[in-house]
Amino acid sequence: MAFDDKVDNKAEEVGGKVKEGVGKATDDERLETEGKADQAGSNIKQAGEKIKDAFKS
Repeated sequence: MAFDDKVDNKAEEVGGKVKEGVGKATDDERLETEGKADQAGSNIKQAGEKIKDAFKS
């Protein structure tokens, strides 16, 4: 996985955690759900990059 991809994916994950936290704090279910979705998307991208790296080796 390229370093910049790792940073981008981590930033998306952190952003999702922030959204989720703000959604919980403000009782905004839509924002909380959006944050969880951002985190899930980031995790899927990270897994895909790891698979690509495994085949490069």
